[in-house]
Amino acid sequence: MPRHHPDLLINRILYRDGLMLVIDKPAGLPVHAKPGTRKGEGGESLEDYFDALRFGLPRPPALAHRLDRDTTGCLVLGRHPKALRKLHKLFLEGKIDKTYWAICRGVPEKLSGTIDAPLKKGAERKGWKMSVAATEEEGAMSAVTTYRTLKTKDGVSFIEAKPKTGRTHQIRVHLSSIGAPIIGDPLYGDLSKEDRVRPIMLHARRVIIPISKNKEPVVVEAPPPETMRAMLETFGFDDPARPRSSA
Repeated sequence: MPRHHPDLLINRILYRDGLMLVIDKPAGLPVHAKPGTRKGEGGESLEDYFDALRFGLPRPPALAHRLDRDTTGCLVLGRHPKALRKLHKLFLEGKIDKTYWAICRGVPEKLSGTIDAPLKKGAERKGWKMSVAATEEEGAMSAVTTYRTLKTKDGVSFIEAKPKTGRTHQIRVHLSSIGAPIIGDPLYGDLSKEDRVRPIMLHARRVIIPISKNKEPVVVEAPPPETMRAMLETFGFDDPARPRSSA
């Protein structure tokens, strides 16, 4: 059963219109239940709280894409099936611009660039994780991320990353592959035990959604969570702009 108030997400709405919602996803909740589990079974998920987001429509909104359990920030929901199909198509075609903030241990040799490194899913004893693969390798999926280093201090980098494809754990694996694993990542990169147990410093900062042909794209930004804000201030990376949205 849900552990939080049913209105958990009401105050986390960043944008709302007749087609979609964008919410500021909190850390610690998966976006949906594990495959094969029925509603009410297993651990809670963000979907358990979607019913409060109907706003007069006959059914709750549904996920247009996914974020990892502990990643925070902009999460897009479709408010009805037609809108959801349109959003899915936009995500699939790479027409939705996504920007992430990450605080990383290490400084990339190139402070900005494009990471074009296919990923594959590998079986592990306690689940699975992704790894960089050769293009011709069986199971390899194309994956591209552009990035720029906003600031560095004492061997720590504040990086803005834009995934051009939507592979699982893509930004985490890609930044790790250039020597900048994300602080708090439990799986990827050469991190100390202390860094592993911190909250993951990955935040879906902005989405730009061309949802309507006759209107400007919708731009939505999510403020960094307090854990990230505190680390930004610790290292003097003090430009976490306030959230804003426009249509």
